[in-house]
Amino acid sequence: MMDSMPTTQQRKDDHIRINLEEPVRFREVTTGLERIRFVHNALPELDLDAVETRTRFLGHRLRVPLLISSMMGGVERGWELTRVLATAAQEVGCAIGVGSQRAAIEDPSRARLYQVRDVAPDVLLFANLGAVQLLNGFGVEECRLAVAMIGADALVLHLNPMQEALQPEGNHDFAGLLGRIADVCAAMETPVLAKEVGFGISGDVARQLADAGVAAIDVGGAGGTSWSAVEHHRAGDERARRVSETFIDWGTPTATSVRMVRQAAPGLPMIASGGLRTGLDAAKAIALGADLAGFAGPMLRAAAQGEMAAIDLLVTIREELRVAMFGTGAATLTDLRQARLLGGDDHGCC
Repeated sequence: MMDSMPTTQQRKDDHIRINLEEPVRFREVTTGLERIRFVHNALPELDLDAVETRTRFLGHRLRVPLLISSMMGGVERGWELTRVLATAAQEVGCAIGVGSQRAAIEDPSRARLYQVRDVAPDVLLFANLGAVQLLNGFGVEECRLAVAMIGADALVLHLNPMQEALQPEGNHDFAGLLGRIADVCAAMETPVLAKEVGFGISGDVARQLADAGVAAIDVGGAGGTSWSAVEHHRAGDERARRVSETFIDWGTPTATSVRMVRQAAPGLPMIASGGLRTGLDAAKAIALGADLAGFAGPMLRAAAQGEMAAIDLLVTIREELRVAMFGTGAATLTDLRQARLLGGDDHGCC
């Protein structure tokens, strides 16, 4: 049975407040990107002004290989912040995803709380639904509705079994979900992506998703926001708080997940997200095999300060990425994927 709308709305309000006000980072687990270093090129034979960050993803042109990751929607505060971020995405030329549209599927009057095309007419825009809802009454019709609702270019189906397990109102039955995802991929006219929310995607799961027909994978690795920590702050009793606290450091670090997915599905477009903070993080993720780098928490906090703060952060990340490329002698993102890396895996180099 689906949650009642007040419960869905309250949960979204809680998530925004907790992410802005409470400590929700992993305590011990990191992204793994901090253990990776580029081999410095002291003779790049390159003009910094010539470094090119333009790319294509799922057929769409982007001026920078960045994604403002799916976070919010369905409540007034979430819509306000998403519109700020969408305006920034339009200004800088990156992609953006909206938060889960389940609330608007359940109550069409809330569809306006996801709409951003008027401020971001040209961005690569991702619609978003929880994949587990495909086992709870949603199907291809609802997926198409989510895309049409916001004029999206693609649909993200987010995977969040650990978060759902720790929510008292969560959906705990994921049995048979892969087949439902395959059905949606086969029927949809727009690309379908699979995304984890912050616990990582393994190589085995990547192969399953690729075989199911997803157009791309967003690894959503561990090391940034821990949704176990978020649910810990929402827990209504001592047992729930203890259980959620136990899993605050659960997950596969982002760098490891990127490697796993790239090895398992070498031709599949991939987004690296989960704890990225700088353009140097983005450069490392791309060098490891990602096509785009996704940012969530830092962008949320910037949006809370206003439109100019969000734009400034994206421009800063872009410039950090360009300098990192220059420091490796990479004129293009294709060159960056050939850059030499040190550290970060079990063998001490990569």
